[in-house]
Amino acid sequence: MGGASSLPSMLQAIDARSARHWALTALAALAEAREELDALNVYPVPDGDTGTNLYLTIEAAVDAVATLPPEADVRAVIAAFAHGALMGARGNSGIIAAQLLRGWSEVLAEHEVLDGAAAKQAVRRADEQAWRAVADPVEGTILSVSRAAAAAAEAAPDDLPHVVSAIVTAAREALARTPEQLEVLRRAGVVDAGGKGYLVVLEALEDLVHRRGGRTRGRRHGGSHRSAAPRPVPASLPVADELRPGGPAYEVMFLLDADDAAIDDVRARLARLGDSLVVVGGDRLWHIHVHTDDPGAAVEVGIAAGRPHRVRIAHFADQTARATDRRGGGVGLVACAAGPGLARLFAEVGAVVVECGTRRRPSTAQILEAIRAAQAVADAVVVLPNDGDTLAVAQAAASSARSGGARVSVLPTRAQVQGLAAAAVHDRLRSVDDDVVSMSAAAGATRDGALTLAVREALTTGGVCRPGDVLGIVAGDIVVVGAELVEVGGAVLERLLTGGGELVSLVVGEDAPPHVAPALAALVRRGHPGVEVVVLDGGQPRYPILIGVE
Repeated sequence: MGGASSLPSMLQAIDARSARHWALTALAALAEAREELDALNVYPVPDGDTGTNLYLTIEAAVDAVATLPPEADVRAVIAAFAHGALMGARGNSGIIAAQLLRGWSEVLAEHEVLDGAAAKQAVRRADEQAWRAVADPVEGTILSVSRAAAAAAEAAPDDLPHVVSAIVTAAREALARTPEQLEVLRRAGVVDAGGKGYLVVLEALEDLVHRRGGRTRGRRHGGSHRSAAPRPVPASLPVADELRPGGPAYEVMFLLDADDAAIDDVRARLARLGDSLVVVGGDRLWHIHVHTDDPGAAVEVGIAAGRPHRVRIAHFADQTARATDRRGGGVGLVACAAGPGLARLFAEVGAVVVECGTRRRPSTAQILEAIRAAQAVADAVVVLPNDGDTLAVAQAAASSARSGGARVSVLPTRAQVQGLAAAAVHDRLRSVDDDVVSMSAAAGATRDGALTLAVREALTTGGVCRPGDVLGIVAGDIVVVGAELVEVGGAVLERLLTGGGELVSLVVGEDAPPHVAPALAALVRRGHPGVEVVVLDGGQPRYPILIGVE
């Protein structure tokens, strides 16, 4: 291996901006891997939710980062990421993942940036804390993957690319060994789901450091709009028979506000009540996970020590029944489209389309009618409002439909390009929960912008505008005012691509001059050669160009 000087094109340190990008790409990668991880999940209980739990844990972490101001430093970003993961941790693997992130956070509190030396210290601290958090550590799990990654980091050169590559390589090899270490994995012919999830997060870091732009996730709008091919699922998985007679029947999780000095006693008392005990956190905030036959007694342990809250109790028999019933009754889609071209794109994925526009918002009755049309051929319906002002109308229509017994979910897509990203990963043959998570991840990872023309003089965030000026919009806010569509569009694209991106979608409106979209596509390819660009005919009024960055 060469030294850091041989890697000029790679990141040598992670700053606040790249830390935010890691968080987003890790979430997107878990969204892609979620179904596979759920299928691998056979230990400690085969309830088929490890992928979903890890996704929801990291989603909570990303949401916490999103609340920070743009100028927040890398320590604040990683601290928010770790705290959000702790607050939102789900399941055994989610809680361990939250503790791993806490280890990274504590090391970053001592450094300005995450360079190679800090990464070594962080992965070691994370591993030590994760092993301490588990009452009865078991080889062949996420802990084995973490331990191998930490050991490899120690032996690597100090530059960040080599440290991260060593971590990922060792984690991958350790994951492959998990069936040799845990009998239930060997019998099922699978690797550990939690360890695989941790590898996904580490691979997202490797992609960032090596400037690979992340893995392709199948959200491409130019062609068929079809979802990516389904992941292979093991042919046979142990199910309820793994819940041996006399074994714990419930999973109990709660947050606990308590003095750190009380936690050893909490740990000891909970260990007597059940197994799979994990206690993570610190500084008076703890997340508790235990499998037990007496969930009430477990919660009472928390009450005796402090204030338990966000208490969740799940019965394993119900979880495993859901895990073995993955048929999915068919998911229908309703999408609000702001132009005829957009309507065609949504129709290609089987959506019932509700026409809308800047001057014509759909009514509750129109969306309700579309929900009923979709419900006629599906067991559940997902609504994409694709506009902030339409969201309340869609929610009212969904509420009305639910009162009649329909199963309806509304994704809060506030822009047409977010709706396109969600529709691109829609799969009507998945369960509605799986489909909603995939579409929500795709929409949430899409930054939106637009170009329009001013119709009156006004003071905007981007400065004073006069009739005929070009307005550049990012997430609904006017940020650029100029004279030319291409000039302003280029400025908007640069803002949207500041946090990275793999795909730029340019949706052309009915009044767009023919040269604008090709010129903007050329700007992206010249300034960001690794980013894919697709141009779509949207036909929307008033907005010559809609922009999406995924």
